[in-house]
Amino acid sequence: MKKEKTPQQPHDMYEGGSKVVYTVNAEGKYELSSTTGWEPETIALSQALEEIDRLSQQSLLKIQQGISSPLEYHMYAQRMDLQMLAAAVGKFQWQVKRHFKPANFVKLSQQQIENYAAVLGINATQLITIPND
Repeated sequence: MKKEKTPQQPHDMYEGGSKVVYTVNAEGKYELSSTTGWEPETIALSQALEEIDRLSQQSLLKIQQGISSPLEYHMYAQRMDLQMLAAAVGKFQWQVKRHFKPANFVKLSQQQIENYAAVLGINATQLITIPND
């Protein structure tokens, strides 16, 4: 995008701030420019966050029904998906998905729990529990 056409459509998502994007200047060279937002981007990001929130709430119901483990909830709560979590912990997706099953989750070693917790940015105690609300 050309520097002079850098979108400036403020959105609450940026909390009054801005972000840096690459633009093309008058000489045809790339440079960094600041933008306060771009409507198509904020719409897409809002929809993605709504979907993650929906999946997070759905996983809470599955945990309450005994169908899933807290790992699935915390994955979504930290804005991750199966592919991202598997890559971050160095496992195949099917291996992580197995740990979503309560019977397999309770068999995880303390080291595995701590590894998941570190990747999710929480402690091991938080990983094995779910929020009350």
